[in-house]
This record gives sequence, structure tokens and C-alpha cells, in this order.
Amino acid sequence: MTLPALSAVSELVQALGDDRTLTDPDRIRDFCHDEHSYVTPGAPCAVVVARTAADVQSALRWAAANRVPVIPRGAGTGIVGGTATIDGCLVISVARMTAIKELSPQDELAVVEPGVVNADLDRAARAHGLMYAPDPSSYASCTIGGNLATNAGGLRCVKYGVTRDSVLGLEAVLANGELIKTGRRTVKGVTGYDLTGLLVGSEGTLGIITSATLRLRPAPKHPPVTVAAEFANVIDAAEAVWAIVRASVGPSLLELMDRTTLQALDDWRHIGLDPKTNAMLLCQADGPDAAAAAQVMADCCTDNRATVVAVSDDEAEAAQLLDVRRMAFTAIERIGACLIEDVCVPRSKLPDMFAAVERIAAAHDLTVPTVAHAGDGNLHPVFVFDRGLDEIPSAVWDAAEEVFRAALDLGGTLTGEHGVGTLKRHWLNAELGDATMAAQLAIKNALDPLGIMNPGKAI
Repeated sequence: MTLPALSAVSELVQALGDDRTLTDPDRIRDFCHDEHSYVTPGAPCAVVVARTAADVQSALRWAAANRVPVIPRGAGTGIVGGTATIDGCLVISVARMTAIKELSPQDELAVVEPGVVNADLDRAARAHGLMYAPDPSSYASCTIGGNLATNAGGLRCVKYGVTRDSVLGLEAVLANGELIKTGRRTVKGVTGYDLTGLLVGSEGTLGIITSATLRLRPAPKHPPVTVAAEFANVIDAAEAVWAIVRASVGPSLLELMDRTTLQALDDWRHIGLDPKTNAMLLCQADGPDAAAAAQVMADCCTDNRATVVAVSDDEAEAAQLLDVRRMAFTAIERIGACLIEDVCVPRSKLPDMFAAVERIAAAHDLTVPTVAHAGDGNLHPVFVFDRGLDEIPSAVWDAAEEVFRAALDLGGTLTGEHGVGTLKRHWLNAELGDATMAAQLAIKNALDPLGIMNPGKAI
């Protein structure tokens, strides 16, 4: 990548000011990678720390005029290399655009900037008896912009949907610096193409989102009822999930952890793991019929050979169990270096997918703890390997490819919520096919004819 001339970078600094433009390599370093992607970053020419949409516009106009690739960035909590830099690029960070510009209890919506932390928006909504439903495991640190870029999910999406299901409209800056507004504030609206849905999940390859109009939902009026079930094997737990889905009781949460995950949690947090427990399923219902729904879920677990089933409406107990689930990745990372993957299959195929992961891990002699947003058929197999290696071992990549192929063979997808980023582009055509890839590239070329928006990512 050819570096932009120093005079051009000076023009950028002059246009935006020293407080918004970083050029010192030591200060830039923290903006070059995401959390776990193992992608070697390049050296940016500068970082723009945007405070307003106008800052983003100015930065993108400069980038377009100078043919400089742009890497949009939020909190950097992604794990697929979506914000990994290349030499000579311009990073545009929206992490300091943190305003909740409007919160309307009457219309059950909020208008927010992309740097708002997910949990902060939910907390603000709760003060009005509402909630922001999407809740990725990193909800306490991830930002709305990144959630929008990857169409993030979370623990509650089995009932409330992923990020796209909570987006009414967007404000975004295109590659040429032009500001557009998409969508609406109304519950219904079908005017024109669905550019809002197109931008959500586009991973910064079509533009940079500078504001979002988000749907809020009434917060549950009563404490949820929680079911915790233990199983002798993970396949039985997956069968219980499918039974719960077929029962149509509307669970608000269905999370599954396998033995290796539970062991990592027990080694760290001493959760009192029974030696015979090889999987745990956490279920919740939060509606007015929560008690009855929870009993149906408990019965489904019992019918599918659960060894222990506990039902509770105690909020403190529920919070403690969910905290354990949210700590799963941190616990696994204590074992070694990790490649955290993300596949999704039809829920009827969840037992088959868990069996495939176990088979592939054994064939490659790998430790692959797996957690799942099981109610969505969304599994996160985590490939663990020795720390300190220069690159991910070939056995890990071979096993990951087999997991991807297994998911596709079962009618699934390469990613349910983490995004494609850099790491999964190699397998895109296997899922999408030539014609669909061509259609997606045509959209990309129409909105980003110079190819400067997050090159090498997503498509």
C-alpha cells in the first residue's frame, strides 16, 4: 500500500485539528487491531478520533481525494479482524461519539451515536420501563456502532432478535463523504429499498454509521423464571433445546455450555461442578406466563435425560447464573490462546452440529470448548492452542474449516453474529455461491467505487 504524502496528512490534521487527528505511531498502535483476531496489523498514516458526523465526512472526503483506504472502528471488541489495519490506511474511530441524543418513552425508541455502550443504552431505557434488547456477551464494553456493523446478537436474541431487528433507521456517511439518512421513526415503513438493513451487518465496507434510531421494548414487569439443567452429555442437552423450541413456549434465553467450558469456569470461579456433569443448559422465560413456560422447559430437560433440573424465580440466582455464562470466554482464555468461532445451524440440527464439533476436535486432538446461544442454533466453538506461537497452528485451521463445512452441510451459515471480517473471507463463496457474490460485489462497487471502505473485509 502506497503511503499518502506527508503534505496530504498535514492537510487532514489542519482540517480536523490535533485533538481529533493522531499521527504519532505510539498513540496510533492501540487503534490497529481488534480483540482476538490474530491478524497482523499494518501501520496507519493517521487516526481520526471523530466527535461529530461532520468529522467523519471531512475524513472520508480527504480519504477519497487521496485514495486512502479507511478502517472504521468502534470499541474494538470484535474477534474476526474486522478493524485490523493495513499499511497507509486511515482509521476513523467513532468511539467518542457517545451521545444518547433522544430517548422517547412514548414512541419506544432512542436515537444514539455509535460510541454509546450497549449496556449504557439499556440502563437508560430501563429508567423508563423499557429495555434495549440486543445484549452481546461483551455488552458492558461493546458499542452500538460495532453491534450495528456486525449485526450482533446476544443472550436474549432467541426471543427479541438480533441487532437488525431493533433498528428503525440510520444516519451514515458514504465513501465520498456524503451523509445519508435511511429508514424511519415509525413502526412500519416500506418506502424505497431497505438501505437500513443493508448497512446493518456490512462491517464498515459501505459507509460509517454516525447515528441510529433504535427500537426499545417494554421491560418485563416481573422477574424471569430460570431453569438450570445438567446433562451427562452435550448431545442430550442439544436435544432438550430442540424439544423446548418445538414446545413453542417463547423462551427469552437458551444458553448451552459443554463440559470443557464448565471445567474452565470451575477451575477459575469454583462453581461447584459435579464430575458427572458434561453440559449445562440455562433457560429463562420473562413473560406473564413465565412460571408455566419454565415448567414446560424443565419437563423438556427431564424428558431428554437431564440429571439435575432446578427452577427458580430468584433474581439474584438468575443474575449469578447469567454472569457465569458471560464469563465463559474469559475462563476459556485462561487455558491457552483461542480462536473463537461462530457458526449457526437450523435449530433442528443443533444436536448434529454439537456431535460434529466433538468428532472434529477428537480427530485433530484439539481442545474445543463450545458455548451456544442454543435457542438460535448459534454455536461458538473455541479452538485452544499453545500461547506464544507466531501463527495459528495448521491443525486449528484444518479443524475450523471442517466445522465450517459441517455447518454449511447442515443448512447453516459461517457466522451468526461475529461477522466475516478478515478471517472468514476465504470460505464466503462456499456459502454464497458465484451469483450471490457477484450481486454483493455490485452493491459494494456502487457505494464504494474506489474500494476504500474497509478493504479486505466481509466480502
